[in-house]
Amino acid sequence: MPDTWAARNRARRSRGGTLAAALARRVRVLVLTFVFTLALDPRSGGLISLALAGPAAAPVAQAAPNVPAAPNATIPGFHGPPPDFGATSASGPVRAEPAHMPFYVATKGTTTIYLLGTLHVGDPYDYPRNQPFRPPILAALAASSTLALEISPDDLIQSQDDVSKYGVCSYACLPRLLPDALWRRLAWRLRGNPAALEEIKKTRPWLAALLVETYDSIAAGLLTEYGTEAQLQNVYLRTRGKIVGLETLAEQMRAFTNLTLAQQREMLAQDLAQTPAQNMEDVKTLHRLWRVGDADAIAAWASAKSERLARTPDVARTLDNRIVYERNRRFVVRMTAIAAPNRPIFVAIGALHLGGPKGVLSLLRRRGFAVDAG
Repeated sequence: MPDTWAARNRARRSRGGTLAAALARRVRVLVLTFVFTLALDPRSGGLISLALAGPAAAPVAQAAPNVPAAPNATIPGFHGPPPDFGATSASGPVRAEPAHMPFYVATKGTTTIYLLGTLHVGDPYDYPRNQPFRPPILAALAASSTLALEISPDDLIQSQDDVSKYGVCSYACLPRLLPDALWRRLAWRLRGNPAALEEIKKTRPWLAALLVETYDSIAAGLLTEYGTEAQLQNVYLRTRGKIVGLETLAEQMRAFTNLTLAQQREMLAQDLAQTPAQNMEDVKTLHRLWRVGDADAIAAWASAKSERLARTPDVARTLDNRIVYERNRRFVVRMTAIAAPNRPIFVAIGALHLGGPKGVLSLLRRRGFAVDAG
């Protein structure tokens, strides 16, 4: 059995080795949430691996344990935690209990919506092998007729061509699309890895921003193979199978492809405003807040971060609206349309979409739902 799983993992890494495959995974993680389920595992090759292959990155690649896939895993990329719980995770000392995670129950009459705030990158220690989620979350999954994610797994599989079509140029377009100062800052950031720099030259600014963010997430020791979505699907598909998306691939792609050039530049400038070490610390902070599970605290932290990193405040606000708040409104419309009396649904979306005055929980309350922590 281990040999079989090793062969499957080698095949998966080979399929993901191209630039297009790497970008397809990354496109789901949205800026300000570190959640596009999608960064490329540094062991699988491709652009992100190139970025981690530089001299300064060698020790970082060892930050996340290389854990073999669990024999009973049903989702590609699912990994249980290693048996040794005496080590240290990316966020501090290892705890054998599952992460608390932001989890809420919204009710209106006999209609029930369970909401889990996900993190699209994670640590294997977040999901103990014998109990990957808290009992209330597992009970809600068991009671739900549908699992709704940001985008359906089927759409994600088909995303590679669209990412290439809309995010990758046939020539080195990025230097021409950026102000000289911003391009020099990006080139300096990748100075230790000329191969990665050559590849990122062929991306549009919005995609370059996602890749820079991905580098820092991986360097922080958090990987998408330990993201919440993969773990949820592994649990849910054992007994059920209906998984839907709250938005289509085209809608999610338009969140980026319809950005103005000014908004794309702002997106990249924010990712380059801090040192890699500072960005890595932000990733770890978000991970710690997510483990605690207070959606409003997470939203407040993200709002403060956005204000701190904004290079052009007016443009930054329109950027936040396009890639976060407009999507929040779409999520609520879709989840309330799917929900029906006496047929609970389980919704899992990025944790930064839940809290705050413009978050999903607040929007549900405005629609007459009672929302309580679960």
